[in-house]
Amino acid sequence: MVSSNMFYRRKRSWRAGDLVSRSTLQLLDFDDGSPPEYAWRRKLSSHANRLKEFNVTFREAIKMHSQFMEILAVIALHSAEILRLSGYMKLGLRLWSYIREEASHGRKAPIDPFTRESDKPSASQGVPLGGMGSGSISRGFRGEFKHWQIIPGSCEMSPVMANQFSIFITRGGNKKYSSVLAPGQHDSLKKSSDDGISSWDWKLRGDRSTYHALFPRAWTVYDGEPDPELKVSCRQISPFIPHNYQESSLPTSVFVYTIVNTGKERAKVSLVMTWAVNSIGGLSHHSGGHVNEPFMTANNNPPVTFAVAACENQNVNVTVLPAFGLSGESSVTAREMWGTLSQDGCFDRDNFSAGPSMPSSLGNTVCAAVCASTWVEPHGRCTVVFSLAWSSPKVKFKKGNAYYRRYTKFYGTSPRSAINLVQDALMKYKHWEEEIDKWQSPILHDERFPEWYKVTLFNELYFLVAGGTVWIDSASLMADADEMLNSRLYEDNDLPLHHNSRNSAVPLIGFTPHIIDDRENVGKFLYLEGIEYFMWCTYDVHFYASFALLELFPKIELSIQRDFATAVLREDKSRVRFLADGTWGTRKVIGAVAHDLGAHDPWHELNAYNIHDTSRWKDLNPKFVLQVYRDFAATGDMSFGKDVWPAVCTAIEYMEQFDHDDDGMIENDGFPDQTYDAWTVRGVSAYCGCLWLAALQAAAALARTLGHHDYAERCMLKFAKAKPVFEAKLWNGSYFNYDSGISYNSRSIHADQLAGQWYTASSGLPPLFDEGRIKCTLQKIFDYNVMRVKGGRMGAVNGMHPNGKVDETCMQSREIWTGVTYSLAATMLLHGMDDQAFTTAEGIFIAGWSEEGYGYWFQTPEAWTIDGHYRSLIYMRPLAIWAMQYALSPPRTILEAPKVNTMDRTSYISPSTLQFLQDSVRKMTPKSSCFGSSSSNCEC
Repeated sequence: MVSSNMFYRRKRSWRAGDLVSRSTLQLLDFDDGSPPEYAWRRKLSSHANRLKEFNVTFREAIKMHSQFMEILAVIALHSAEILRLSGYMKLGLRLWSYIREEASHGRKAPIDPFTRESDKPSASQGVPLGGMGSGSISRGFRGEFKHWQIIPGSCEMSPVMANQFSIFITRGGNKKYSSVLAPGQHDSLKKSSDDGISSWDWKLRGDRSTYHALFPRAWTVYDGEPDPELKVSCRQISPFIPHNYQESSLPTSVFVYTIVNTGKERAKVSLVMTWAVNSIGGLSHHSGGHVNEPFMTANNNPPVTFAVAACENQNVNVTVLPAFGLSGESSVTAREMWGTLSQDGCFDRDNFSAGPSMPSSLGNTVCAAVCASTWVEPHGRCTVVFSLAWSSPKVKFKKGNAYYRRYTKFYGTSPRSAINLVQDALMKYKHWEEEIDKWQSPILHDERFPEWYKVTLFNELYFLVAGGTVWIDSASLMADADEMLNSRLYEDNDLPLHHNSRNSAVPLIGFTPHIIDDRENVGKFLYLEGIEYFMWCTYDVHFYASFALLELFPKIELSIQRDFATAVLREDKSRVRFLADGTWGTRKVIGAVAHDLGAHDPWHELNAYNIHDTSRWKDLNPKFVLQVYRDFAATGDMSFGKDVWPAVCTAIEYMEQFDHDDDGMIENDGFPDQTYDAWTVRGVSAYCGCLWLAALQAAAALARTLGHHDYAERCMLKFAKAKPVFEAKLWNGSYFNYDSGISYNSRSIHADQLAGQWYTASSGLPPLFDEGRIKCTLQKIFDYNVMRVKGGRMGAVNGMHPNGKVDETCMQSREIWTGVTYSLAATMLLHGMDDQAFTTAEGIFIAGWSEEGYGYWFQTPEAWTIDGHYRSLIYMRPLAIWAMQYALSPPRTILEAPKVNTMDRTSYISPSTLQFLQDSVRKMTPKSSCFGSSSSNCEC
């Protein structure tokens, strides 16, 4: 565990000059208007740098032509040149053909390197809005509403600049101030005067305004902007509340303005929220004032309703403008709207009875405005509250299945439920904040932890809102289960690259309604691997990210595991073309853990990933067993253990085919057959072999708990047989080699080589290896993969040669994976290496979140290179930082579980079996230096 005084010597993450003045914080310190001490901070005047996307050079691509992912990156930049080369022609055509075929059906390919957003990503993100699974809207730290993800799989990155908060101040009838509360440096704002939003006052410089983020809240403090005598704080609150499976599903946010008048004159302050949407993610919009009427979406997507509101009381007067336009053709233009507020500070109250406005035509944006006005006395204070809600009750996937979202369980299925949502948000936000404070305060006040860790821990959770999440109501699932029992098959012409054996698909094996039924009464949950990788609940990545769900929403985590347990027993004989080599294979094999829950027909058409045949991957099945046991041990849920037990047995038995020489240890097959899907592995590998050992022990532990003692003995027999093989072939005295092959990189130091031990320790099981050997390996990784990369200021590089040079075998070997770095740090914490753990993880903060870094805040990528080029923004795996918190504060069930000594494993094996194993071990003659009993024998 972390010592209490360990981090006093660490410097603060922000310079004192970047903070809001103490006097301003004291003035705003009522009604929670003052931002917290621990928060991610940025000046609104900070420049939002363009991010540098990963690419490989032409020369590197030639050198590493056998690695598929390299080719993807090159094709994106050099497609014309590469496609002329015969070595790339077939692959390029297969990929291009597949993407075109999907597009012809109106679908998005899971991975598409050819299509790039016209709006290049920049370092401008902030805390997203809303709860989980009902569509999300992100908000940049300078105030832009952007990254619209209301339609599943569709992400419109560009901000809608008409969506703003603005302020109008009048003092004594002479002094007037007005400005949009966001800096006006944006390409879409014209320099010349017009009738649109360029006619508004974009006077905010931002150098006296500061953004503070601690997910799920954010504070923007305007310290004398635009009025030097006014202090204003805007607090953004979303209902992300751990263990609350109702309010955490709501598509709404609240904005609380705290206003302090430091002047000697009474001030009239009017705050206005303007809202406009047109063609966002295929949406066309019409406005109905402060509550918008439902509007239809393009491409036959379900309707969406937006609602904006403000809270009126004896001190605050609320008025609305139901509709205004952005051009001179509108009855009321944006210029005229602004002029009315500048002169009167409010709208006509008769607008409330004006009725709904007419729908806008495609391409013609119609906006609405809500204004809240108040008088603030000299040295007085006031609070003004706005809320935003959106309602898209139905989720329709591209291949026909439609479901109702989780929040409809509480608000009904009408698109107009946005009205109730926006009103309830105004009434309930204080309760939300109380619950958020109860959750966050113990961690924020724990002096063992450095400041950057506290801040990053919470802010990385942005992905559970902005990661394309979909949360389905269980009533929809039962109706879908009935349809599945009728074994509906797809038409051939509805399939990408359809093959004449497509009609061999069969229903789910053992599929009955009770399996899909909502055991925990929380519906079903989906989240994307990443915004660029369109696959739901990608399992090899969920292995890292799942600690966040287990800690905060364990019922959702168990629901996802049940989904994959069902999938283990599923068969789908439809034929799929694998793009890496062009061969055809089976979409889903019985016994193989699914790579993902699908893309355009989740839960039914699994394995959207089609680069490699994942039924031959060596990490998915062990990861399933490990996650199941960890969740079982952490929750103590016996019904869960019994439900998934058949799938655990099947998953273990499926792996025996990969033990090619019957020595108990699985072997990799000479292609990238694991989560590092561009990094070839041959023979026994540290990553997959360690996962296999851990899975055997976890399966045995689960079997014993459920009373299957014979099966437990079988698993421990396999474990005892495989472990000495693993160590003999891979242990070199300092760490475990990358694999048992003879290639140049076989002795590479893999940062993730102890992934199995990570889960073993997380589950309260005995260590797989001698503790000294584990620490020796972790120290080697720290010294080489972490500290030899810019002094530990970037995280852990995946591969490092023992000579201290980065492994350049492929793209992934030389990348730093953010989530893997966090999981490595968690492993170090579990083995008492606290200083190394926080130094390792701090590299991700420095490179990704700090002001001196690359600007990846609230869009943490899958990976970056040593020179700061990213790959795949907004990615699932960095949620693994919650594995660190899990290691620091394990569940009570883990802490109170009976401890099993490593030597006591033999008590689970019969005497005759034990004698056989001892005889087998004696026949092996490994190097004596490879089997020291303590760290003193390691060549660290």
